[in-house]
Amino acid sequence: MYTVIFGRPGCPYCVRAKDVAENLKNQRDDFNFRYVDMHAEGITKADLEKTVGQPVLTVPQIFVDKDHVGGFTEFEAYAKANLGLYAAEA
Repeated sequence: MYTVIFGRPGCPYCVRAKDVAENLKNQRDDFNFRYVDMHAEGITKADLEKTVGQPVLTVPQIFVDKDHVGGFTEFEAYAKANLGLYAAEA
């Protein structure tokens, strides 16, 4: 399972999304991710809109195995429901 997180510097939700991804990477052998700094890579929200197929108003924007999950809140919910996030801590 491969996740791509598109974010920007100074974005607290981007940091939280990376933290969730790091936790998943530590919990699961089948999980890996890449964080894409949109500013450093020259990627705009308009560029992401072409991939997502709808307006992108916030970052991060997160894809799991090339499927658009949404932002941090959606990614965290997806990880809890499908990937066992925090299950080891319970």
